Order: sequence, then C-alpha cells, then structure tokens
Amino acid sequence: MTASLRPHHDRGLFRRYPGNPILSPDYFPEIVNAVFNPGATTYEGKTLLLLRVEYRTGLSSLIPVVSEDGVTGWEMGSFAPLHPEVDGFHEHWGVEDPRITKIDDVYYVVYVAYSAAGPIVMLATTKDFTKWERQGVLMPPADKDAALFPQTFAGRWALIHRPSAATEGVGAHVWLSFSPDLRHWGDSQVLLPARRGAWWDANKVGLGPPPLLTRAGWLICYHGVRLTASGSIYRLGLALLDRDDPSKVLARGDEWVFGPQEPYERGGDVADVVFPCGWVLRDDDDTLALYYGAADTVVCVAEASVAKLLDHLEMHPWRAESVERYLSNRPGVMQPWRPQPDGDR
Repeated sequence: MTASLRPHHDRGLFRRYPGNPILSPDYFPEIVNAVFNPGATTYEGKTLLLLRVEYRTGLSSLIPVVSEDGVTGWEMGSFAPLHPEVDGFHEHWGVEDPRITKIDDVYYVVYVAYSAAGPIVMLATTKDFTKWERQGVLMPPADKDAALFPQTFAGRWALIHRPSAATEGVGAHVWLSFSPDLRHWGDSQVLLPARRGAWWDANKVGLGPPPLLTRAGWLICYHGVRLTASGSIYRLGLALLDRDDPSKVLARGDEWVFGPQEPYERGGDVADVVFPCGWVLRDDDDTLALYYGAADTVVCVAEASVAKLLDHLEMHPWRAESVERYLSNRPGVMQPWRPQPDGDR
C-alpha cells in the first residue's frame, strides 16, 4: 500500500493572533511610513510595547504604547517618545529595534542608534517611560541585535549582541560580552555561530527578544537569514543557555520554528521578514506572547507554550563541534559569506 500525501493544518509552535496585524501606520494620528520591531514588557499590569516608528523622512523614533489585553486598545497616554538626537553623532540617522530588560523598578532599553559611522548599540533607562536617561554607547560600530540579561553573573553584566561581519567568508554571529559597570566590555566570545551551507540560519544570525529565564535555563529566540534567488528570508529559531553561566549553550534547535507565511509578513517594505524584539510571559507563566515586526511594516503577535518550546529543543537538537573548530576555515566547511540585500539588520 502506498501512502497518499495530504495537506495538513499548521502544526507550528507559535499561534498567530487572528486579528493580526495589531498595529499599523493607520493607527497613528500623524502620517508615518511603518511601525514595527517593538520591544515588549509589562508596566502597571498592562502590556507595553516600545515601537519602532519610521517616518517618511526615513528616520525612526521609539514610541511607547500600552494595552490591557496585549492585543487591542493600544494607547499612547502621557508616555514620552525616545526621539533621535539627530544633531549629534550617535543618533544622527535615527534609533531602532529596542529590547527591554526590567531590573527592580528600572527598565533598561538597549537599542540600535544609527550613527554617522554606522550602527551602534546604546542604552537608555527609564522608570515610567515619561523620562529617559541616555547611558551612552555599549558597543561601537558596526553592532546590532543586543539585549541585557536581567541579572549579573559573578558581579558582571552580560550582553548578547551581533557585530556585523565586514570580511567576506567570515559570517555574522551572535556574541556574548561581559562588563562590571555597563561601560567597559570584554571577555567577548561567539555564543551562537551562523551555520554554513544550506541551513536556514547560514551566514547571518542575530538575537530576537531578550533572554527569558525558564526552569531549564535561559531561552533564546534568534533570527536566521536564508539567502535565496529572490532575496532574504528572516526566520526564527531557539537555543538554551546555562542558568548560571550564559556562555554555555545547552541546546540549539536544528529547525526554524517561525517564519513568514501570512500576506502581511510576505509583503511590505521588506518582504519575507518576521523580526521580534520582545516577548511577554502571560499570567499563567507558560503562555509566551511574541511581538514582532512583519515585513518591516506592521506589528503582530503570536503565542506559544514555554513548555512546548523547551520540548521542541529537546526533540530537535543540533550537535555541533566546538565554536573554534566550527568557525575555522577548513576545506568543505567554510562557505563564502556575502552581505544580505537589505544590509540593515
């Protein structure tokens, strides 16, 4: 007997909100080009998103909004936007892609500033999103996709970030760096190397939301870029880090778990992109709401079970050699890397 092939319903780990997109340029009283890549957290019992809002000038600002249920009724209230200081050097061409880490009563917002010398990683803090304090540069150009852990390790802060590769054949990998004071960074090391060849995350990877502490360790969601004949595809995968030593990668999935599928993800300013910068754990402590930019145009949300994400990592492991050997230029292993068409993330 031969088996027949039949279409099946989506069995993905993440369930898209049926009302997606939840925020679009039409929601704003002023004319804007796009709203996407929001940082996410909770504030006074509500879900707060820190939106990247791109104006028709081409520059972006970061604008807070809140919602009671995390999907509808978004309000700006009396919050203060983080507008770029365009007359200065660091934020000359705008601010982008915030990741929010709450520690005690302070929100640490790590964001990308597009300086006159390229993208840099910067930090701003706030207690109520009505007043911002810029804390300066964390990583010089060219660097992106950064977030802080919500605790220190042996007295040191830890930052996940993604330096941009400028040398062909090197690739762009996720790094981990440490600091005693949020100013001086070192002990830097590759945390998640971009894979080679036909993998979904070959050549270029970067952090999604900030690390999430679970019963098994720090859950990491990261994006990988697949370069095809028609352009790049941005998809998401999972990894797990040791609770006490985040430089130890306990697991990394061999499959992508979320990718562009719906029309609002496949068409827009930059097609075939799902790009999260924040997630929020719901009151049941298992439902995770992932907030992401779709096609660099609108904001969407999808939910997943933390337990099922951890189960997926256990069932779909990828075993690699050591980072040093994996990154070495050995015949049959190293594949040429070339800049992606968008050149932005």
